[in-house]
Amino acid sequence: MLRLAALESPQRYPVFRIAGWQLLATGAVAAIAGGLAGWDGLWSGILGGLVNISAGLAFGLLTKTGGRATAAGTIRTMVRAEAGKIILILVNLSLVLALYKHLVHGAFFGAFVATLLVTQAAILIRD
Repeated sequence: MLRLAALESPQRYPVFRIAGWQLLATGAVAAIAGGLAGWDGLWSGILGGLVNISAGLAFGLLTKTGGRATAAGTIRTMVRAEAGKIILILVNLSLVLALYKHLVHGAFFGAFVATLLVTQAAILIRD
């Protein structure tokens, strides 16, 4: 059956699908790091993944609360959400690096990068 494009709902940012994929990637990296480096490796992997998971959830929340009545409003909302995401990533990275003295850097940044890569893949896959 043919459907008119105007009747279809617009594509939404799949925040929960992305967070789910990021949780799986975080768990995998944390489990490997935990096996190699013990508890500190496990927690470092979890924290590295949570940096991007929390930023992605904040991005989704900020895009949901923004006004999109015009094209300019949509762009403003997206720029504000992306800026908030970047700021949250920088704050979280700084806090973990400053406060967690037994950080396993390979596990932390490995999980951070894995969740970045998974984010891109999860966006491309449709529901």
